Amino acid sequence: MDQFTLNLIFVGATFALYIGIAIWARAGSTSEFYAAGRGVHPILNGMATGADWMSAASFLSMAGIIAFGGYDTSAYLMGWTGGYVLLAMLLAPYLRKFGKFTVPEFIGDRFYSKGARMVAVICLIVASVTYVIGQMKGVGVAFSGFLNMSYSGGLWLGAAIVAMYAVLGGMKGITYTQVAQYVVLITAYTIPAIFISLQLTGNPIPALGLFADTTSGVPLLEQLDKVVQELGFRSYTAQSDTTLNIFLFTLSLMIGTAGLPHVIVRFFTVPKVSDARWSAGWALVFIALLYLTAPAVGAMARMNFINTIYPNGLTGETLAVDEQPNWMLNWERTGLLQIEDKNGDGHILYSADKETNEVVKLDRDIMVLANPEIANLPSWVIALVVAGGLAAALSTAAGLLMAISSAVSHDLIKGMLNPGISEKGELMAARISMLVSILLATWLGLNPPGFAAQTVALAFGLAAASIFPALMMGIFSTRVNNKGAVAGMLAGLIVTLVYIFLHKGWFFVPGTNSFTDADPLLFSIKSTSFGAVGALVNFAVAYVISSMTEDTPAEIKALVESVRVPRGAGGAVDH
Repeated sequence: MDQFTLNLIFVGATFALYIGIAIWARAGSTSEFYAAGRGVHPILNGMATGADWMSAASFLSMAGIIAFGGYDTSAYLMGWTGGYVLLAMLLAPYLRKFGKFTVPEFIGDRFYSKGARMVAVICLIVASVTYVIGQMKGVGVAFSGFLNMSYSGGLWLGAAIVAMYAVLGGMKGITYTQVAQYVVLITAYTIPAIFISLQLTGNPIPALGLFADTTSGVPLLEQLDKVVQELGFRSYTAQSDTTLNIFLFTLSLMIGTAGLPHVIVRFFTVPKVSDARWSAGWALVFIALLYLTAPAVGAMARMNFINTIYPNGLTGETLAVDEQPNWMLNWERTGLLQIEDKNGDGHILYSADKETNEVVKLDRDIMVLANPEIANLPSWVIALVVAGGLAAALSTAAGLLMAISSAVSHDLIKGMLNPGISEKGELMAARISMLVSILLATWLGLNPPGFAAQTVALAFGLAAASIFPALMMGIFSTRVNNKGAVAGMLAGLIVTLVYIFLHKGWFFVPGTNSFTDADPLLFSIKSTSFGAVGALVNFAVAYVISSMTEDTPAEIKALVESVRVPRGAGGAVDH
């Protein structure tokens, strides 16, 4: 059986499973659409959260970023896992105890202001749409790769699939679909990693294989470091970015994790407050299975790619242009890989020298999908990875779209514009807003501002600067009032957006950059790291404005105390 047919069988079987689950768990009420009826078991919710979290950025892009960024990109691992500790300890149980459907609803009630709720909706939509762009980039990469079609064609096809099951099932359907997607994606990620680790080092555990000896008797990481430096690239294991930027980037990812609405809303789906904390713990366990493997996948992918170009060693003859393996030819058709024989010698040269380098385009997001083919693994493993990549991208896209649609229908339409709307009308509004969000994210995904992981990092920065401080102050401070909260959220969001606008330029002219990562505007701070600065601005403005205006009403202070103090941890506040 040829590879294309096998890919179709694996992907078709998993899609049939997802759509079948969505139909079985179709939401029939707003409670089921927004919060899955609050009946999800903590372990299942942990798996669904893991799938929701391990997006195209984690499955497809992170290992690719690590493959070419080395030490500096380890911040992705620290930030995206560390954020769950903050989430489990500081936010999840308190938000569940508050007993509402959405993050803007909590902010609106806590800060006793429809204006605060409106600003929270805006912050949520800006962060979530930016995040969805990264997921749609992953969807386009995965579909174009396995169907041998253009990136744009793969992107629109993937959008149609997302619309089919996310719009139908709501949170209830998405939750149980994500449980299945987690099983698919973690299996698809670990099996090829084990194969490749055995192939290169003889060690079946990829995380340990990274430090095990290769056939040349040198540890894999040490050998890779030596090879990339000989090709003119910077050291793989040495720090090249500034400590300040790495610190701020890690912090931005951590607090962005704890402020992302599509993650937080998962903890509204469990029966009890204590279940919210357990869900976060289980999610961290399920996420760790992939994150402990990702550095090895990245390093091994880079080594295998170099070995493909230099089959006879760095001093030997390189790969002939007319002898390219099928995987290279397939990815060239998508436009995500481009080879140019600049000197006309019929062979491919790969090095850090832009003048002589003939691998003129190599999209980092293809590395995980291409890795099994580069390593000549069995066809069924390649098909499994394709299915896993699609599961990762689609699961998170669905969760984000759920957060956006609930913000529009529940917070904006029902909460402010039309409080008397019927439950049926609200459900229809939620589905329409989700469909519009899919179309917008897909269109923007045609010209993303970076690789999937980089685009997602921008979304984390926006959530860190706007939503996280409002949630923290809403739970742990009775002094911050509605005026302070609104001013803080707007200040954090605007200063971060302006910095990204000036730094990336993409928002004005898609596909362009007015500044590069090597040319930051403020000290050494890159656009992906600025969310932590935006959060500090948010906190400072909120406290200053609150101290200059009237005190928080007594009933709101009592509400904050009832949410924060762990009395009656098995239930939720009714008000």
